[in-house]
Amino acid sequence: MKKNVYEIVTDKIIQQLEKGVIPWRQPWMNGGAVNWKTQKAYRGINAFLLEPGEYATFKQIQEAGGKVKKGASSHIVVFWKWIEKEDPESGETEIVPFLRYYRVFHINTQVEGLESKRDAVTFNHDPIAEADAIYKGYLNAPDFTFTSGQAVYSPTFDRINVPPLRDFEMAEEFYSTLFHEMVHSTGHKKRLARPGVTTQRVAFGDEVYSKEELVAEMGAAMLCGVSGIDNSTIKNSASYIQSWLRSLKEDHRLVVQAAAQAQKASDYILGTPLA
Repeated sequence: MKKNVYEIVTDKIIQQLEKGVIPWRQPWMNGGAVNWKTQKAYRGINAFLLEPGEYATFKQIQEAGGKVKKGASSHIVVFWKWIEKEDPESGETEIVPFLRYYRVFHINTQVEGLESKRDAVTFNHDPIAEADAIYKGYLNAPDFTFTSGQAVYSPTFDRINVPPLRDFEMAEEFYSTLFHEMVHSTGHKKRLARPGVTTQRVAFGDEVYSKEELVAEMGAAMLCGVSGIDNSTIKNSASYIQSWLRSLKEDHRLVVQAAAQAQKASDYILGTPLA
């Protein structure tokens, strides 16, 4: 029996997984949280604690002639500092980690009198017609916004945000990212009611969350296949999938299980009657 595009994509992803993969990807260029004064990106847990944008301490803002808006709440940034500490019993000096934190403000929304220092890198792309048609043809779709810095689906507001096309070096990666969030949105209770989306208080990286990420990336790869997008996105999808498989004990059978749910989600987006 001739394989359909979903089966072909699933087979290709499994082949890539068997070869080994590259790390986590973020294919857009702009956004993320950075220090306003140095333009250095915040790393580690701070990348998750802070929304995209430029941040400065109260002292930095004052010294630069800016002013924190009345009622603005600061954000915490944490960092580890290594210090010397003397053992009271042995008298020996050891180096120990010391956690410190400081407070910062988002200069674009919480500060007056400071201008952004960020030089955005943008690209000129024509839309990919077949992929654009899938996005625009999604019936009963959530709301869409296209703001730099973050790709996310919010079940609470039933809203997708993806960085705009101009933020991606490759147009194909824009659509792959968009499709990923669109597949997540099919799990909403008013659509396919998938546990990975409807379950309350799901923690980042737990089993329910990880399985939902497999479904979303499998579905994105399938939609890329349907729209004829370049095969390089398959390799990137495999890299992303492997990162979640590690938390699920490298069980490649889960890819096949996720593929079944991903196909159902893709069919929903494409308007194909569900079996």
